[in-house]
Amino acid sequence: MSATLFPRHIAVLILATLACSFAGGHIAARIAFDHDAGLLLAMLCRSGVTLLALIALVLWRSESLKLKPQTWGWQVLLGLLIAVQSFCIYSAVARIPVALALLVINLAPIMLALLTWALGGPRPTARAAMLMGLILFGLVLALDLPARLSGDAQIEANWIEGVLFSLTGAAVFACALWITEHHLSAMPGTVRSMLTMLVVFIASAIAGAGGLLPGGMSLPSATVGWVALACLVLLYGAAFSTLFILVTRLNIARNAPVMNIEPVAGLLFGWLILDQLLGGIQIIGGLIVLSGIVLLAYRR
Repeated sequence: MSATLFPRHIAVLILATLACSFAGGHIAARIAFDHDAGLLLAMLCRSGVTLLALIALVLWRSESLKLKPQTWGWQVLLGLLIAVQSFCIYSAVARIPVALALLVINLAPIMLALLTWALGGPRPTARAAMLMGLILFGLVLALDLPARLSGDAQIEANWIEGVLFSLTGAAVFACALWITEHHLSAMPGTVRSMLTMLVVFIASAIAGAGGLLPGGMSLPSATVGWVALACLVLLYGAAFSTLFILVTRLNIARNAPVMNIEPVAGLLFGWLILDQLLGGIQIIGGLIVLSGIVLLAYRR
């Protein structure tokens, strides 16, 4: 595979398309859940198909699976964290608008910076701290907290649960990123991702077989649910695999912030497909959050 970089406009277009594909997968997940598909079933299907694609990629590249004994422990922990994160994302998507769930989950970079600082890493710069404050202010608007706390908008149990699941997913993902950076960075990305998906698949299968989540393995009750489940698997698996196949040509260090359009795509798809629409203040808050995250991601 050639490591020649794509022209920047091509790389940005590819990353934007992948972000839209991930967002589309979450829209498909919401449709599947609305037609009684089990959450664990969705996780099992998604991780299983992605695992097969990554196995093929690892075999094609002839990458070694030999790991140090201590590395295996961190790798299993990473897989379990990603399994929990997947559970939280789908639990949030099933309860609140997809765009809102994705927006809250995108707080992971802030949580990673604070976690790194708490564990002895560098302290966030004044610029980073200012951007974090801006992001949190935008999130307050996106969640419409002023109206909800003043009593002008009803606070539903599903809304609270969805936001809490999103926050938990962001925190767990930040921990997963810290482990990846500090204990598994020497591993080839495809091998690490393949083993992570393997752990997610096994964890989902065990949880489903053990009946740990009532209705977690329920089959869709309508054809629309089956189609949505298939779209979920296809969109996620294709985007995930494409990202790893082309990663050496996309100049990720420079272009990664483009992936933050996923909540924007989720907002657009949610409006067009699910008739989910955020208020004007919420949209402004969402734009503030995304702008802050993109600025936080860019470094000299």
